[in-house]
Amino acid sequence: MRHRFVFVFICIVSLLAGCAKQGVSAPDQKEAFTLWNDCAALTALEDYVRDVTDPASAHFIPVADRIVTFDMDGTFVGELYPTYFEYNMLEYRALDDPAYSASAPEDVQEAARDIRSFVREGKKLPDHFEMKHAYAAAKAYEGMSVAEFDAYVKAYAARPANGFVGMTYGQSFYKPMLEVFDYLEHNGFTFYVVSGSDRFLCRALVESLGIAPNRVIGMDVRLRSSSQGTEAGVNYTLGKEEDLIRTDELIIKNLKTNKVLQIIQEIGKVPVLSFGNSGGDSAMHNYCLSNPHYKSAAFMLIADDPDNDHANREKALTLGKQWEEAGYHVISMRDDWKTIYGPDVRKVDFTF
Repeated sequence: MRHRFVFVFICIVSLLAGCAKQGVSAPDQKEAFTLWNDCAALTALEDYVRDVTDPASAHFIPVADRIVTFDMDGTFVGELYPTYFEYNMLEYRALDDPAYSASAPEDVQEAARDIRSFVREGKKLPDHFEMKHAYAAAKAYEGMSVAEFDAYVKAYAARPANGFVGMTYGQSFYKPMLEVFDYLEHNGFTFYVVSGSDRFLCRALVESLGIAPNRVIGMDVRLRSSSQGTEAGVNYTLGKEEDLIRTDELIIKNLKTNKVLQIIQEIGKVPVLSFGNSGGDSAMHNYCLSNPHYKSAAFMLIADDPDNDHANREKALTLGKQWEEAGYHVISMRDDWKTIYGPDVRKVDFTF
């Protein structure tokens, strides 16, 4: 009898270990999504994960290939003030930061004024403003060390989020999406943040979530060592006491197809799941859905909850139809979630 008990115990332990190794979830997943309502998008995600993590399924995906990509702004971080965090920070840097604004180059100030007019007066941003901002941002933080920029981002993120009570910019995560992170990790998936925002800005914002820096892909500017000068890196040997400094040279704005190019260069695998919220994420989604080896799925959030966020419901519903026609699952922030930022956060009017 004792030997039989030991044998059964070993079998159970082995089974649990095998499940953990393959990322198979516990039988009851209801507790994983306490902030979600029953909805088609959540059902689609759970059905997908259940299928591809089942070793007996024809769609089984090994743990090593369970790659997920997440956009950041508007996908799991609020688009506040009412625009991107990196736009807000550039506006402050160029127009309000007493340590920099007086010496800010004219093109940096111009980009910041465009943002201010957009936010405060409702004026349209210039065409291709993403690139205008990218060049201005590269120049605005030139000369900062990587550590100094990280501290600058975190200091700005500690400011109260305009238009809300009970939340800073650095706390403006969509709580239901954080449950998706946990759920996917529990099931053996590895997720990457793939954002149009500056890579080092993204790293500073998501650090509190425990997301490793090497799982963050974003806009990049060229770095140099503090004593390198104009010497090419291939001809220069970094000293022990040197810092890494940001330059004003933009390498890449990580939007649309550039996201796909960065994914294959840095991850080296085609994702099987992709999450986003805008047309800038469609290329990333389509790349995921073209995965030649595994079943894949893509999800788009729509900001359709004007009661709890600064959202344009009519525009969001129009986009939702567009995303469904493209073959993406649509997540409604109003209908699918019980909360956005948590029960202690309240939407209020913007103050300028």
